[in-house]
Amino acid sequence: MAIRGLDHINISTVKLAETTAFFTEVLGLSVGWRPDFSFDGAWLYAGDKDLVHLAEVAEAPRPSRGSALDHFAFAIDDYDAAVASLDRLGIAYRPLKSPAPGIRQLFVTDLNGVTIELNCRAA
Repeated sequence: MAIRGLDHINISTVKLAETTAFFTEVLGLSVGWRPDFSFDGAWLYAGDKDLVHLAEVAEAPRPSRGSALDHFAFAIDDYDAAVASLDRLGIAYRPLKSPAPGIRQLFVTDLNGVTIELNCRAA
């Protein structure tokens, strides 16, 4: 077996509509096709790839920060545009200077307490 990449992440939420709005309006993903599961949810796409699966649950899960899975990261193409967008939308973020040259990072937290890294590598 050989891993070829990350297929998707799954977030459980009691706030399906609000979480969908966060990922579409703040991070630019789009809602797309999803199988007819027995529970509500949404699949969110970057282009033609489903990257984020949302699953509606009855009880709020614990935040990711401080758990074994601390965060996940998206590669982004424009750091300054991301900062401008987050500022315009009033979304709190934490910039972090990576010790690796040419990498700039932003950390945001969604409504469910999930920490998301936006990782921009110099061209």
